[in-house]
Amino acid sequence: MDEKILSAHGLTVEEYKRIVELIGREPNEVELGIFGALWSEHCSYKSSKPFLKVFPTEAPWVLQGPGENAGVVEIDDKYAVAFKIESHNHPSYIEPFHGAATGVGGIIRDILSMGARPVCAFDSLRFGDPRKDGTRKSIKDAKPIVHGVVEGIGFYGNCIGVPTIGGEVVFDEVYAGNPLVNAFCLGILEKDKIFRARATKVGQKMVMVGSATGRDGIHGATMASAEFSEGSESKRPNVQIGDPFFGKRLVECTLEVMQKGLIVGCQDFGAAGFAGSTSEFGSKSGMGVRVYLENVPLREEGMTPYEILLSESQERMLYAVDEENVEEVLRIAKSYGLEAAVIGETTDTKRMEVFYKGEKVADLPISAIVDDAPVYNRPRKEPEYLKETRAFDQNTLPEVDIKEAIEKVLSSPTIAKKEWVYRQYDHEVGINTVVKPGSDAAVLRIKWAVKPEINSEKAVAISSDGNGRWVYLDPYEGGKRVVVEAVRNVYISGAKPLAITDCLNWGNPENPEIMWQFEQATKGMADACRQLNTPVISGNVSLYNETVLPDKRINVYPTPTVVAVGVLDKPEDAIPSFYQEEGDVIVLIGEVNKQPTVNGSEYLKEVHGIVSGAIPPVDIETEKRLMEFIHSNREKIKSAHDVSDGGLITAILEPAFTEEKTFGLDIDIDTEYRPDFELFDEMRSIVVISAAEENIPHLKAKAKELGIGFKVIGKVKKEPELNLKVENISITENMNNLRTLWENSLSEIL
Repeated sequence: MDEKILSAHGLTVEEYKRIVELIGREPNEVELGIFGALWSEHCSYKSSKPFLKVFPTEAPWVLQGPGENAGVVEIDDKYAVAFKIESHNHPSYIEPFHGAATGVGGIIRDILSMGARPVCAFDSLRFGDPRKDGTRKSIKDAKPIVHGVVEGIGFYGNCIGVPTIGGEVVFDEVYAGNPLVNAFCLGILEKDKIFRARATKVGQKMVMVGSATGRDGIHGATMASAEFSEGSESKRPNVQIGDPFFGKRLVECTLEVMQKGLIVGCQDFGAAGFAGSTSEFGSKSGMGVRVYLENVPLREEGMTPYEILLSESQERMLYAVDEENVEEVLRIAKSYGLEAAVIGETTDTKRMEVFYKGEKVADLPISAIVDDAPVYNRPRKEPEYLKETRAFDQNTLPEVDIKEAIEKVLSSPTIAKKEWVYRQYDHEVGINTVVKPGSDAAVLRIKWAVKPEINSEKAVAISSDGNGRWVYLDPYEGGKRVVVEAVRNVYISGAKPLAITDCLNWGNPENPEIMWQFEQATKGMADACRQLNTPVISGNVSLYNETVLPDKRINVYPTPTVVAVGVLDKPEDAIPSFYQEEGDVIVLIGEVNKQPTVNGSEYLKEVHGIVSGAIPPVDIETEKRLMEFIHSNREKIKSAHDVSDGGLITAILEPAFTEEKTFGLDIDIDTEYRPDFELFDEMRSIVVISAAEENIPHLKAKAKELGIGFKVIGKVKKEPELNLKVENISITENMNNLRTLWENSLSEIL
């Protein structure tokens, strides 16, 4: 077989030989396309699969773990939530608007296929530094990508009626040629009515419902499994086009046929199109499938069987339907204005047989396509750069003007307020958003006033995190910290953390240093999940996030995006991130006397231009005690905001910038360490809380009982003025000036 043809399908010569061995002959063109898509890194996880086994996946409240379209956890006696995160990185560089929009559409359908009504979305975004636009060679400017991605997310989410209620946006030059666009969705369902991607008996019909099939998205999975180069623009046709209005009709149609008991299984059409959805259906059902491509509704003339089978056109679902219910399913689909057709049936052959106008165009054992994809134990080697980064000594840093440093960190694109982004999203459609974007965690009521009506007293808290810089500097400890940070944001909102979903965004797995990072980070994440009792119930791996330039290769930071989900007994239990009243006392709880470090911090990067330093171990026992403290004293805590990106000073200042007003602050921090280390450290487990003065003795006693640090550092004032004392340094500043810097710098850059 010609190596160019194999390369176009993302296959190696060795993989081709394996295919011939498995099926006992040379594959035809259609079959080669099926293998190319299903054996791609994007679909088969052939480099990452061995390392994902370390994740804990079970808990008494987990109803569905990894292996289906989304994970499911119960939240009360009747209801559960389904959630998952996935990447749409490569398409969002080539075609930012449509790449991001279809990422949202795809994750919504994953949740829908579980039988859940999609009720909210999150997005975790990483871009190059827009301040460096105009200086790069062979890499596009960041600003147009940011604008296109944000517009695409807003367009799809707003039109389909699923609110985008939170997320994160990070800017770092390593993402310039390879932005990360990770989309999350959560849905609600009755816990005894979970649907799965499988048929229940031989002879059931496979009914395709949704949009007609076109040529968009062919080779999408293969494209997502290769690095970028200067020729990547030619892959624009591989990017799918989404239609959220059609998507909304598909949501309502699918929920109706589920509610009426007319279908027994459901699978969305995602990567690899028909080839993926039908073969996975057969594999999970332990059956074969027979597919009739001439029945597929098309929107373009002259499409070949190869194109029909591998198209990744959006807004399509596959149902498993008993024969007696087929006509009713078709009728309901057409009443929503959707295309619908019987495109095949399940068989007892355990083979995927594909026909087109009477001719058999593919005949393959399903196990060969789905189960027998190669799994690589790729070489791993500790990266050379770590010797240098670990040797960094913060004590060699020159002293700086603290006031200027605060202003520089507050106005950096990663720390600055992201209102420019989230104001483009409708985060209140459905009127169930209790805590809006801009807080540590978003909080959503569990109510939906449509059939089937959903009405729980509970609420869910959701938070995402993924500091790739920490993981770059220490994959194991960084991986641990990313999980801890996401879970901490959930528990300080007043919720009990239940589980996480993750999207593992890495560089080229053929590089041994990249695979070493992957192995270490997954171990760290798994250890944190185990200790915090937050299993991984779903997720995605995105590799080959590498840009190949004429003179170098740039891999993104190893970036595990983690979304943690927790439950509150009622929405009113949510703890705000912002200060509430003049006269309230500001307290640090946690590791308040531990030696600070600015290793790996935003301060080190923005003020000193350095990305370096060892990442200290996170103390998960302290995290557990902090969680217990927050939950047992919820009624006496008026606000809680954790120390993370931007350090302690950012965590103290941000809660003063409320929607209604700007509070002033009197802050006096007693420390034996350098003021800049104390103010900009991101590594200690510390939460900044506020409380009424009369409750401080009670809170202090409870902290002492639990063995966590407790340090009163100041008060909330009415007049918007900052009086900050750190050892021998005193700073007075108008809080409105700091707020303006924090609020406006990102929109000015973009």
